[in-house]
Amino acid sequence: MRTLHVMQAKQDFVRGNRVIARTARGMEQGEVLCEATPETIAKMSETASGTIQRVLSAQDMTEVQHMEQNAKLNFANCRRLIRELDLDMDLIDVEMVFGGERMVIYYVSEARIDFRDLVKRLATEFQTRVEMKQIGVRDEAKLLADYGDCGKPVCCNTHLSQMPPVTMRMAKLQKPSLDPNKISGRCGRLKCCLRYEYDHYDEIQRDLPPIGSDILTAEGRGYVLNQEILAEQLLVEMEDRRRILVAATDVLTVLKRGSGERKSRGSFNPESVAKPSQESKREANSDVNIDRKSKPEASADGSEVAGNSDSSSQDDAS
Repeated sequence: MRTLHVMQAKQDFVRGNRVIARTARGMEQGEVLCEATPETIAKMSETASGTIQRVLSAQDMTEVQHMEQNAKLNFANCRRLIRELDLDMDLIDVEMVFGGERMVIYYVSEARIDFRDLVKRLATEFQTRVEMKQIGVRDEAKLLADYGDCGKPVCCNTHLSQMPPVTMRMAKLQKPSLDPNKISGRCGRLKCCLRYEYDHYDEIQRDLPPIGSDILTAEGRGYVLNQEILAEQLLVEMEDRRRILVAATDVLTVLKRGSGERKSRGSFNPESVAKPSQESKREANSDVNIDRKSKPEASADGSEVAGNSDSSSQDDAS
């Protein structure tokens, strides 16, 4: 797994130099990114230390190629042992540290796993120290994913050293499609890039009148229906029901600040109309029946007889 270190060195190196360095895990190969100036270190929240031993030699390169050739075989053997022990875990990657000093097993599991027997069998088979490391779905994508929907290599496997928290509010504020398939990354979680421009969106939105506000413009009084944050414009419904786009700079004053909820002023909402209860319906029906009974009916000889649903009573009266 890719990690960032601040290394001590006895000679000068330039960006792109491949080197052998000693870290807390042992001897590892790495690549020089830049000089560790105080400004660079200040931008790093956590820094691991180490010492650069030498530039990667031809012999070191042969060792690296040998490790890469055995990577698939090591992975297959490790997965075989997991199946034999019937462990509820998903094997993600097997990393052999340079020189074979240590083997790191990356896995995903929702439950707590007792892997003591697995470690013993792996140590016996590979004759090296075994380290088990449980990771999450974001780290899984960091190890395995290649390209994102944008066509570029995934951020977590290139320039991101930490996984920033991403919330649904960030997605809603930037107004992309809220289809989970479009706003989710290779890990199945919200894309990390949704956070990149969030602070800029949030800063602009704080200067805009909220949705639902009554504002006064050069065109007259209006009601804010929506916000175009990047364009710094407002969709406004005027008093004559016209809907126009108004620049934020053209707002003379805010008469009443809205709540930020999207709903049109004066729109008819059927759910807001009170529905009659069953008891009121029965009372209304009984009134109708009373009116029907009190209304007289004319008989064949011209006399008036009170209406009755019983046909025999009508014959007697006639």
